[in-house]
Parts: sequence; structure tokens; C-alpha cells
Amino acid sequence: MNTVKTFVLMLVLSGILIIAGYLTGGMTGLIVAVILSLGLNFFTYWSSDKLALRMAGAHEVTEEDDRELHQIVDEQTSQAGIPKPRVYIINSDSPNAFATGRNPKNAAIAVTTGIRRLLNRDELSAVIAHELAHVGNRDTLIMTMVATMAMAIGLMAYIGYFMSFFRRSGGYGALAGIGGMLIVWLVLPFVATLIRMAISRSREYDADATGARTSRNPHAVASALEKLEMGTQRSPMKVNEATAHLFIVNPLSGGSSHGHTHNSLSGGGFSRLFSTHPPIQDRVKRLREMRIGW
Repeated sequence: MNTVKTFVLMLVLSGILIIAGYLTGGMTGLIVAVILSLGLNFFTYWSSDKLALRMAGAHEVTEEDDRELHQIVDEQTSQAGIPKPRVYIINSDSPNAFATGRNPKNAAIAVTTGIRRLLNRDELSAVIAHELAHVGNRDTLIMTMVATMAMAIGLMAYIGYFMSFFRRSGGYGALAGIGGMLIVWLVLPFVATLIRMAISRSREYDADATGARTSRNPHAVASALEKLEMGTQRSPMKVNEATAHLFIVNPLSGGSSHGHTHNSLSGGGFSRLFSTHPPIQDRVKRLREMRIGW
């Protein structure tokens, strides 16, 4: 089912990119956008994991470098019934983690030095189980492809914005051109962002539940999320906004896309619409209510 969802999602995002290309440069822009879309889809499928890890500044660690981390990954992959992914460390005080890769056989998990210091073993195991759930559900491919396409659409928006300054002819054609530029600059990136955020929110709930079942410890997942929220709010992580949805909690602000998880808007649909992650309190509540059979 996830394969079908991935295909449909990439068609939608590719369509947005192609429309942006046409509105920016007419038929020439359309052709360029089609080529760019095909190239990005191919590149993202085969190389998106390397790109995500490089952008995060992650480096691979061996068992000799961090024996406990590898033991935890071994335990949780055995529970999840998937191949062991490559293990990476990000030198950042901000506590966080993410998974990437096109399938379970070509996956990687990255954790920050901050999360290694902050969480106890049970909580770290729960985080690893959460990330392995993304791998097992093939969310890693979907989420990384969404991040890449979102960045491409954002780039097209900037091109459209600068090209609008060169449209100086008067009359209806100028108005139509300006209208097209506004669509490229404002509407299409907005739509792409909503898609990216909606995908991320639904995947996080699923991964929380799967991770809790795999680790057999929903309370450890909940405790980890609460600590990570506080930790990332104290020490936000410098990452590209288009990749924020890859992490277990929003690296820019912790619990929500704007860094305010308990304000008057946090329970409203408008606030949640613009969040890359579900509110931490909602995720924790669901986990606390879970019953795992032993």
C-alpha cells in the first residue's frame, strides 16, 4: 500500500513542480521542469539517503566507536524483523534522531550526540524502535523524496520571484504574467508544504505506535518524546526546514513547527495544519493509553 501512496505522492509533487515551471518560463520552463522532475525522482530514489545524511552532518560509527548504540540497534532490528541499518552520529547538542533510505536493505539511522547524553537506555531503545518503524513501513523513502521535491519547488518559487522583476510589458499579458508568478511564488510552495507536513504528521503517529509495540515499552517512547521536546526547545538544531519532518521531533523548535506547543492555538486545526509533527502532548497521550500484551 505504501508503494502506491509513494507513487501517487510523487505524481502530485511532480505535477506541482511542472506547473511551477510552466508559469515561470512557459513551454521552455515546462520542459525544464519535466526533466528536473524526472531527474529528481531518479536521484532521490537512489541517493536521497546520502543527501539527507550529508545535510545533517552525520558520520558513520562502528561497533568499536559506540558499542552500546549498536547493541540497541541490533536488539530492536531483531524485534522488528528487518535488516540492521547503517548507524550514524550527528555532532549536535540538540537531542534528535532520524532514519533514511529507500528500503529496509538500504537504510540508515542517525542520532545526535545530544540524544546519547539525554536519554537512558530504555528511552534510546524506544527512539531506535520508532525510527526502525519508519524503515519497516518504508516511510523513509516517502519522507526523503518529499523533502527533496519540496526543496525543488521552493527553488522554483525563488526563480519565479526574481523573474517577476523582468516582466515589464503593460496590459493583460503583464497582469497574467504577474498572476502566474504569484502562484509560483506563494501558492505552489504553500501547497507543497501542506502536503509535506500532513504526510509527516500521519507517519509519526504510526511510527510511535509501531515503535511502542516493537520495544514493548510505550511509556519509554512517551518519556523520550517529552525529554526530546524540552531538549530541542533549549537547543534547536540548524537544519534545512525542508528536512525538518525527517526527525522524530521538530529539530527547529521541538514539539511544533513554531516552537509553541502549549499556546492558545496549539489545540486548533489551523496551528496543526502548519506543523511538521503532531503535538507532543497528543503523541504522549496516545502512548500512555496503549496496552501492550506480554
